[in-house]
Amino acid sequence: MSLSAPTPATPPTPPSVITVFGERAGLAEAYVAMLADTGISHGLIGPREAPRLWDRHVLNCAVVAPLFSSSTVVADIGSGAGLPGLVLAMVRPDLDVHLIEPLHRRIVWLERAVTDLGLTNVTVHEARAEALGGVVDADYVTARAVARLSKLGRWAMALLPRGGQLIALKGERAQQELSEDLPALQRAGKGRVGEVTLSAHGADIVDPATLVVTVTIGAAAHRAGTASGPARRRATHKGSSGSASHGGAPKQSQV
Repeated sequence: MSLSAPTPATPPTPPSVITVFGERAGLAEAYVAMLADTGISHGLIGPREAPRLWDRHVLNCAVVAPLFSSSTVVADIGSGAGLPGLVLAMVRPDLDVHLIEPLHRRIVWLERAVTDLGLTNVTVHEARAEALGGVVDADYVTARAVARLSKLGRWAMALLPRGGQLIALKGERAQQELSEDLPALQRAGKGRVGEVTLSAHGADIVDPATLVVTVTIGAAAHRAGTASGPARRRATHKGSSGSASHGGAPKQSQV
């Protein structure tokens, strides 16, 4: 597949896009072109982010795609410009992706992007995550640059059954945030917070690697109406480096 020539506003396509997206690389290029154009003019992406749309944003999200089991439901909280939700829908067409965004102007952009990209595995919701409990039944909840873990955990639990996972993409201070927020996250979970891990992904694709905090919903006080056993298939973690996990009495994780 040949890579299309970028427009003046669109950053050049790095060779790693073919590695990550394969035959859907052209779709990823069309999305980046949208981000560089109306994504900026509509205020979803800052103008200074244009030169680094690939490495800092799109590829940064795409490298976590192996974390999701096949043919599962992913709810993306605070989708904004579709990061990571739209990216995951492109790189993993087997996923059923739900974009959750409360701001109408962002919803308009997301709906147009879904239509223009021809994505058939995406549903857009103009709502807050807390309002979609019982409406969106997810295997995974994702979030990137939305809120701290203590808040994300509360929102995610409205959408996740026992065995479901919050996959939170975090920046370089992920370790510090995890250490600071874990006690509040466990209190808010009221016994539902199971294993918590911090892991790095895509070190051979992006620099720095993408840091992910994964929170698995445990057995205690699981959502009414879900099965008593593990309701969902667990993700197989295939990050480029190891992860450290926390049990009920958490230890400091190291990446």
